[in-house]
Amino acid sequence: MSRVRVHNFSVSVDGFATGEGQSLDAPFGHAGARLHEWFFPTSTFRRMQDKPDGSHGADDAVAGTWDAGIGAEIMGRNKFGPQRGPWEDDDWVGWWGPNPPFHTPVFVLTHHPRPSVEMEGGTTFHFIDATPQEALRQARDAAGGLDVRIGGGPTTVREFLAEDLVDHLHIAVVPIVLGRGERLWDGLEGLEQRFRVESVTTPSGITHMTFTRP
Repeated sequence: MSRVRVHNFSVSVDGFATGEGQSLDAPFGHAGARLHEWFFPTSTFRRMQDKPDGSHGADDAVAGTWDAGIGAEIMGRNKFGPQRGPWEDDDWVGWWGPNPPFHTPVFVLTHHPRPSVEMEGGTTFHFIDATPQEALRQARDAAGGLDVRIGGGPTTVREFLAEDLVDHLHIAVVPIVLGRGERLWDGLEGLEQRFRVESVTTPSGITHMTFTRP
């Protein structure tokens, strides 16, 4: 069976994966870009933006595994956009422009389904009201035997971890303190007992932790 994977998921040292106060101009709230500054210089990120060059160090080596063997993604509505409640603007198609970096079917979890949106480059957003188990079933059907990535945000990743549906989890612990926002680890006491845990700290100060099902 295909695996369920999380990659390049940045968390502050106090456990927050996004800041408080998300808006159109601040996708990560008061955290700004601080959780992801380690990622931006990498060749992996530059390639996602269709730009050349970028660093090829340890951070890039870890980050670059994010798309290998992925056939579909599941994300929460807050990763897709800042709107809440019933959709007021169906013209909104995400933060990523006309050619999002996913290039697979993407299942957006929402209590307010809307018609699917087909983008350039093979990305199609499907908006579903589903449990983690049902969302995973649909994503696996669409993935054609390849793996399914849980893209975030923290509530979605936490729900899939709580249901023991994740096989591989890569956390990038960023040496900043946010103090407020949305925490990843709440309610997941003893999570490490399910996985083989490894970590490495890179010259940028990021500690990459991987939780892999034995």
